[in-house]
This record gives sequence, structure tokens and C-alpha cells, in this order.
Amino acid sequence: MKNQKGFSLIELLIVVVIIGIIAAIAIPNLLAARRSANEGSAISSLRTVHGAEMTYQATTGAGNYAGSLSTLSTAGLVDSVLGGGTKSGYTFGGVATAASGGTPAVFSYWGNPVTASGVTQTGTRNFGIQTEGVLRYGSAGTAWSSAANVAAGSPLNN
Repeated sequence: MKNQKGFSLIELLIVVVIIGIIAAIAIPNLLAARRSANEGSAISSLRTVHGAEMTYQATTGAGNYAGSLSTLSTAGLVDSVLGGGTKSGYTFGGVATAASGGTPAVFSYWGNPVTASGVTQTGTRNFGIQTEGVLRYGSAGTAWSSAANVAAGSPLNN
């Protein structure tokens, strides 16, 4: 009789099933961590944009704000990735109104998840920031596209 060593088919199948169970538990947690990281990056990006707009107004803007990410990027105040309008699973946009007739200049920026639902969801909330610097959020069900959307959001307390 030969002394053969190795695993039986049943033993290999059991190992494959155990690996499958571990993957089924780990993958949703991994996706949730990625969404959370994307949201943290969006918050940080909007804070960066706020600081960049304040710098632009005080230096280049002659009292007015840039009003676009590409202008801030060209001025070297935000990185080229954010200046392109998409970063870490979020798309960003913004508007600015120039000062006129005693009304001060104002700006508003927002970030929406690239994919707002499903397995490939990149975020669960929209974020926005305006001239006063209060970061706001709302559910990602409808993409924000105006200063009114940002103003209607809830203040973010972090």
C-alpha cells in the first residue's frame, strides 16, 4: 500500500465555503469604509475650497470670489484634481455672485456622490459650504446644483 498524502475533495470544499463566508462578511464592511472615506474627502475638499475662495477674494479677486473650481485651480489655490470637479467619488460645483450696490460678494459650493445608490455607491450624503463657512449636508437622493440646495441643508457638526 502506498502512503499518499494530501487533502480530500471534501476538505477542499469545506475550506472554499469558509473563505466564501468570510468574504461575504468582509466585503460589505469594506464598501462601507470606502463610502465613509469618500465622504470625509468631500468634507475636506469643501473646507479647502472655502479657504481658497477667501484667499482668492483677498488677493486676486479684488473683493469678489472666483466662483469656479477651474479658476481656483488656475490660481494655484486648489489641486488640479479638485479643480477638474471630481475627486474621491464626488463631483463638485459652485457659483459666486459679485459685490454690487452695497451687497457683498457671496459664493456657494456643493459636492454630490458620483453614484448615489446601489452596490457601487460612492457616498450617502451631499455636502455644501457657503461664504460664512458652515458645512452643510443632505441625503444623496437628489443632487445639489444651486446655492439654495446648500442653504436648505443641515449644518454638519464635526
